[in-house]
Amino acid sequence: MKLNRIAQLGAVAAIAALALTGCAANEPSGNGASGNPSASEAGGLTGNLVGQGASSQQVAIQAWTTAFNATNPDAVVEYDPAGSGTGRESFLAGAVSFAGSDRAFTTDEIAAGGFGACAPDSGLVEIPAYISPIAIIFNVPGVDSLDLDAATIAGIFAGTITTWNDPAIAATNDGVTLPDTAINPVHRSDKSGTTGNFTDYLAANAQDVWTWGSVEEWPAGVVGEAAEKTSGVVEAVKAGEGSIGYADSSQAGGISSVNVKVGDAFVGHSAEGASITLDASAIEEGRSAGDLAYSIDRTTTAEGAYPVLLVSYLIGCEQYEDAEVAALTKAFFSTAVSAEGQESAATNAGSAPISDDLREKSLAAIELIK
Repeated sequence: MKLNRIAQLGAVAAIAALALTGCAANEPSGNGASGNPSASEAGGLTGNLVGQGASSQQVAIQAWTTAFNATNPDAVVEYDPAGSGTGRESFLAGAVSFAGSDRAFTTDEIAAGGFGACAPDSGLVEIPAYISPIAIIFNVPGVDSLDLDAATIAGIFAGTITTWNDPAIAATNDGVTLPDTAINPVHRSDKSGTTGNFTDYLAANAQDVWTWGSVEEWPAGVVGEAAEKTSGVVEAVKAGEGSIGYADSSQAGGISSVNVKVGDAFVGHSAEGASITLDASAIEEGRSAGDLAYSIDRTTTAEGAYPVLLVSYLIGCEQYEDAEVAALTKAFFSTAVSAEGQESAATNAGSAPISDDLREKSLAAIELIK
């Protein structure tokens, strides 16, 4: 398995091996808020912690690793941003000790068991550590932003709206000069939690147009260009005039994007909008104490909400066979959800810091790791 080794504090990540596109993480300053553990409380650990999964999290994980290494300089965190599906499969097979995923394991998957990373009969710990908008990005020269409703977005990606001057696009963009350029929808080629979250939004708001439901793998036969990982989608949109795609907001800077219709308003992608949507959502019923899987309210009309978001999870075991791995996982997860860890991710990746209430729930879940 090809892994990215994120080096100790002050060092440069081995970027070339994995073609990371995120910016280098800065060392966070200060400790977490009073009553919240900071990275400094988990010092002195040694060994390697190996994870794999969502490319959406890669910049945040760089930042969390920098904070973690500030007090654990002899420990190494390795993370391969191979995609959510690959990360979950590797965790299930026992090839990695933790996974990053843009969706939690389903209750059926958990009931089936067989998690090779965990001790027998162990439960899972699933922490919503990374909350981020999914930007709908496009490349139409001279157009910086567009206002689109869910049905129009769904029609574009379903292939029923094929040119940029289509009446459905023009109807919500009065005064914008739209060319007759063909639309090239770009989607992920790999199994992706970002795709799952994006199609979940389409299915919740425009099921008559987007008829394939919420899926992590792009439906066979649906129009568009396939690109690998978040970085591949971004590059394809930037390179192709007339293209449109979806990508984690952390990698969508400087690219034209869609304002999504929410209620009677059009809302652009932002960390604040993602946070408002999560506040309108709830943890799924039937989950264990350490499993904080959210059911996202994609149809909220809360003011300022941006419902095209992903909640990306750090996934580990309640019980590991190896006590060293358990200690490393517990400390790294604690660093990620600490006030300083969340602030560092927000600064470097543009994510929305979790609320104090969610931090409290997350720390209680992390305490289950043994």
